[in-house]
Amino acid sequence: MKMSGGVEWALHCCVVLTASSRPVPAARLAELHDVSGSYLAKQLQALARAGLIHSVQGKSGGYALTRAPESISLLDVVHAVDGPGPAFVCTEIRQRGPLASPPEACTRACPIARAMSSAEKAWRAALAAVTIADLARDVAADSGPEALPGVSAWLTGDSAG
Repeated sequence: MKMSGGVEWALHCCVVLTASSRPVPAARLAELHDVSGSYLAKQLQALARAGLIHSVQGKSGGYALTRAPESISLLDVVHAVDGPGPAFVCTEIRQRGPLASPPEACTRACPIARAMSSAEKAWRAALAAVTIADLARDVAADSGPEALPGVSAWLTGDSAG
C-alpha cells in the first residue's frame, strides 16, 4: 500500500510532540526535520483537522497533541494525511471488453478485489495496532532514553543547538 510522504513527516512530528511539555512552533519542527515549512504546515493542518494535534496561538504558541500518544494510532495519522479511502478500488474490469461478464453474473466481488480487500484489512489492522506511544518507546529503545528529551530541549530552545 502506498502512502504519501506526508504520512512520514506527520508521524515524525507526532512522535516528537510526545517529548515536549509545551507547544512546538511549526517552523521549529520544520527545521528539526530539514523540510520546507510550507510543506510541513500542510501535514500539521491535516493532523489538526483530524483532531490529533491543536495549535496554540501567541508568542509561546505552536502545536501539541490533543490526546494521549497511547490513543493515537498510525492508522489515525494515515487517515488524517491521506484520507480514509480505500487503497484499491475495483472498477469491475470483468464487465468490460468483448468477453465482458454481465452484471447479473457478478454478484460476488472478483478474486482480485477479494484479495486486495483482505490485504488492505490486514494492513489497516497492523497500522491500528501501533500507537504514537509505541513509536516513542521504540525511539528511546533504539536511540537511547536521552534522545527524545534532547529533541524536546532543542525544540524549545532549552539547550544550545
